[in-house]
Amino acid sequence: MTTLTFTLISEDDFAFFWPTFQTIVQAQETYAIEPGIGFDAAYQLWCKTPQVSWVVKDDNNQLLGTYYLKANAAGPGDHICNCGYMVAPAARGKGVARAMCEHSQQQAQALGFHAMQFNAVVATNDVAVALWKKLGFSIVGTVPNAFRHGRLGLVDTYVMYKAL
Repeated sequence: MTTLTFTLISEDDFAFFWPTFQTIVQAQETYAIEPGIGFDAAYQLWCKTPQVSWVVKDDNNQLLGTYYLKANAAGPGDHICNCGYMVAPAARGKGVARAMCEHSQQQAQALGFHAMQFNAVVATNDVAVALWKKLGFSIVGTVPNAFRHGRLGLVDTYVMYKAL
């Protein structure tokens, strides 16, 4: 059984994960991030702008994934958080996304957030939608044709929500 270890992300961690980040973003299948984003802008977006960003590693110190956690809105809306998750290709299907989502919910509660909201889950991302539902998230809205999918063209996105 592999033990997963969560640590705050470092610039070295992000640099190591950068090729995976680029591949995910350039595929234009799951994230509404400019496909040509450069390292510095991506590091700012993923690691500096959020309240906190984490990496998860296995027993061999292999980086399996990363996530960020931030307030979803400012002022009167800052009690709801938002997260984004990315998993290294070799770690997919091994419970890493589930572990990150569970960890992020614990961290969100510790930081005083009352709920978690995902603003734009691409509707064709069946694996993520099913996992978020298993972890107690509900689809509270559908935005028609809100995402230009790299292979499928315009597809819907879901707003998903869970009270903490």
